Amino acid sequence: MRELGHRVHIAMDYRGEQADLMIALHAWRSADAIRDFRRAYPQRPLIVALTGTDIYHYIDHDSVRTLRSLAFADRLVGLQELARQRLPKRYRSKFRVIHQSAPPISRRAKTRNRAIDIAVIGQLRQVKDPLRAAKAARHLPRDSRIRVIHLGGAETQRWANAARAEMKANPRYVWHGERPGAEVRRLLGRAQALVLSSQSEGGANVISEAVAANVPVLASRIDGSVGLLGSDYPGYFPVGDTKALTRLLQRAETDRDFLSALRRAVARRAHYFTRSRERAAWKLLLEELIPSSRTRRRRRMPRQW
Repeated sequence: MRELGHRVHIAMDYRGEQADLMIALHAWRSADAIRDFRRAYPQRPLIVALTGTDIYHYIDHDSVRTLRSLAFADRLVGLQELARQRLPKRYRSKFRVIHQSAPPISRRAKTRNRAIDIAVIGQLRQVKDPLRAAKAARHLPRDSRIRVIHLGGAETQRWANAARAEMKANPRYVWHGERPGAEVRRLLGRAQALVLSSQSEGGANVISEAVAANVPVLASRIDGSVGLLGSDYPGYFPVGDTKALTRLLQRAETDRDFLSALRRAVARRAHYFTRSRERAAWKLLLEELIPSSRTRRRRRMPRQW
């Protein structure tokens, strides 16, 4: 937003600050801020960015609060096109897709006879099905060189204990916990593939990061991944299907043609996740809401997290 010439105020909640426009992140969590801004400024633009939990959970399980936010919004932003189908029809015309960008990541040359790293990047919590890759790796042939490297914090101590127990029982699995972004990029720079085994996603930014690094993704077939990688992407497996993921891991290790096909498929999606495209999409969205004579002014926009 600052690159587009706007003044931006980022806040955890909204306390009546003067603003020309609000971008609220999360329809459910920011519902009170959305309500208060709309009441204070009924004619000013309000954008609500939808998360995976909005689209695939709260829209069904706390619908009054979530649908109120959708009603107040002038525009709704999602991370992939299939999210539109989860919205009530009366709100779909407000919906716009803006893909999250990721910076390019240099690939490290593969060292002969070195372990083949498979990346898992994400928090240990139920919706991520975070140990699916570790379970799949248990069934690989004895001579496989694959190891699963998992970066991401644990939602609860129970999940942390589960990851530690898996490491003790499974020599192919290593959990490093929450790590800085630089370490995530280094892992993607050397990984043979990324596994995203989630039960639900709004549109995982780690897919953008993997595509930027030209790293093949082995993903559970869910809307959040199909919406980013395309319906014909060859690296999907059914949600929770350990054996199917094992087969994909083995093919990624041993079948050069399959690995090349994955990389070509990833490369075809790369243009969706560039910073210039993301910035242009936000610029176009703001121009829909703000007359051109006003877009030249620098403006102050609270953004709700």
